[in-house]
Amino acid sequence: MEKIDGGVTAAKGFLAAHTAAGIKYQGRDDMAMIYSKVPAVAAGTFTRNVVKAAPVKWDQQVVGESPFVQAVVMNAGIANACTGQEGMGYCKETADAAGSALGIPSQAVLVASTGVIGMQLPMDRLRAGIGAMVPKLEDTRQAAAAAAQAIMTTDTHKKEAAVTFTVDGKTVTVGGMSKGSGMIHPNMCTMLAFITTDLAISHELLQEALSSVVDDTYNMISVDGDTSTNDTCLVLANGMAGNTEITEKNADYQAFVEVLFEVNKTLAKMMAGDGEGATALFEVKVINASSKAEAVTLAKSVVTSSLTKAAIYGHDANWGRILCALGYAGVDFDPEKVDLYFESSNGRLKIIENGVATGYSEEEATKILTADAVTAICDMKQGDAEATAWGCDLTYDYVKINADYRS
Repeated sequence: MEKIDGGVTAAKGFLAAHTAAGIKYQGRDDMAMIYSKVPAVAAGTFTRNVVKAAPVKWDQQVVGESPFVQAVVMNAGIANACTGQEGMGYCKETADAAGSALGIPSQAVLVASTGVIGMQLPMDRLRAGIGAMVPKLEDTRQAAAAAAQAIMTTDTHKKEAAVTFTVDGKTVTVGGMSKGSGMIHPNMCTMLAFITTDLAISHELLQEALSSVVDDTYNMISVDGDTSTNDTCLVLANGMAGNTEITEKNADYQAFVEVLFEVNKTLAKMMAGDGEGATALFEVKVINASSKAEAVTLAKSVVTSSLTKAAIYGHDANWGRILCALGYAGVDFDPEKVDLYFESSNGRLKIIENGVATGYSEEEATKILTADAVTAICDMKQGDAEATAWGCDLTYDYVKINADYRS
């Protein structure tokens, strides 16, 4: 496995485009498109929120029923959620317009939206955006980067990743982009993520691979505890690497799962660290827990604690908040055995041992907590299971951003 500089155009046969359609934002790109030169198999994971946006429902049907997919059309600014039958009709209109412009069936087009809930899409602008993007489709690095930029809402920077590995003597590439900064507390995947690969793999195994990596990547991040109506992760595989199609869970399949995990973990961490108003990525590692399920529960409890997140923002080694968050997670453990460490690029420090303070230096702890990425390591001393969750600090700006988001 080798990490490379790339995004959704890194894999063979994938092109991207972007445009400023004026969907809601003015003076910036707000639409993007991914296109495969040849038909691709597609897999997806979606929000478990009962309130599902129209694009989620459309994509669930396409991924489940369409024999192939070749394009994804995305817009930022308006989520097309809670928009009734009119919103569902707009998904079909979007797919029809893209299918017509690209010369592919409407059922080969996936759609994705992000932004304000409850507003209807201005379809004249969206159709014009599709018309503007199709002639601009390119397989360049710049096209991928611009597409990743175009789908942002409150994100402060684009999020991309790409990895290469070898299958059947062929070089295979997996690339992707995502967006997400607020309303991030996934229970399937993330707000929006798009992965492309030139691997040849069956539809069934592609879906199994994606589903298998979601729990330890997107499901382990949280910014604010709110699960979006639009959470969508899509993977397209077009087979242009030329490997023998993977149809069983052999060593090649396992290698792909590892690479897919790495790409999605990278994107997930980027989203957690770019939480609305955030100044630091907050990572929580629970080690030596009784079971993986308990480790996951404990790590999530700490990473979502508002009091702990506020302490991270204040560079305050307020370890009592972490121990408290472990305690109300619903997991039985002995608090008088827990050790806690803070770690960052500025050093590592044991804060508590067997449930009590170590007499650590507050000055040293503050230094560690001033880094851009901070890790809390919770040693439960109960077993050998572990889990890692990612979040961010809680700042004044989070409230400012969300107090007037619609306006």
